[in-house]
This record gives sequence, structure tokens and C-alpha cells, in this order.
Amino acid sequence: MKKRRNQNETSESGFTFVETLAVLAIGALLSAGVGISALKALDQAKTVSAKQTIAQYKAALQSYYLDCGVFPTEQQGLSALWQKPVLVPVPEGWSGPYIDRCVQQDPWGKAYTYAPDGSVGYPGAAPAGLAYVIYSFGADGIEGGNGKNEDICSWK
Repeated sequence: MKKRRNQNETSESGFTFVETLAVLAIGALLSAGVGISALKALDQAKTVSAKQTIAQYKAALQSYYLDCGVFPTEQQGLSALWQKPVLVPVPEGWSGPYIDRCVQQDPWGKAYTYAPDGSVGYPGAAPAGLAYVIYSFGADGIEGGNGKNEDICSWK
């Protein structure tokens, strides 16, 4: 006993156009969510990288101080950690390099700022009495801000 098929029924089955569009829309939404999460993770990674670099410069400055008896001047800057300064005062006890590669820019492509004698070079609220400050103004490159635009400072 075989059933007879109507002329409108076919043996082929598959997704309709609307079902295919629904699957594509769901996939696009999931991909967008993953992309947004990846961007947030990238911003956090840049902040962590800047903090770690500043910590490395702080440790190198301490070693420089132990060898030379002074911190580099503002004109000598952080590059004095990589190569012996030629600007006066030339440190006699320099036995660097104190860092493993030349001074890099921050993760947002701007130079780290170094100011000896504490908060002299920093326009914000650095505590008084610091021997030096190192900072990056974050993603926006200007003082202040929150999140990815937050300033990253050696005293925090």
C-alpha cells in the first residue's frame, strides 16, 4: 500500500529563505558581540602593558640611581637607561644599559613622559616629594579621563 503524493509535494526538503536569513542574523549578532568583547580586551591589554612598562622603567631608574648617584635629568630622559648620556652631567658610574631595548612609545603611540624631581613635569595631582614621575596620558593623550583614557602614572 503505497501512498500517493500530491502533485504539489516533492521529495526535496531544505531551509526556506526566511529560515536562512534568521540563521544569518543570529550569526551576525553573535559575531558583533564577540568583536565588542575583543575590543574591550584589547583596551585592557594596552593599559596593562603601559603599567608594566612604567614599572620596568621605575626598576631601571633605581638601578641607574644606585650606579650613578643621581637620576637622569629631564633632558637626558628615559633614554639614559638605554645608552650612556652625553649631556651634562655625564654620569661616571653608568654601567647600563638598564633596560633590554630602547625606550618605546606607550601602547597608543605617544612618548612616555619622564620628569625628575617629582611632580614638576606632571600637571595633575602627583604626591609631593617624589624623586621622579613617569606617566602616559592614555588613549586620548590628554590629562584626566576614565577607562581607556585614564592617565597611567608611576605613583599609582
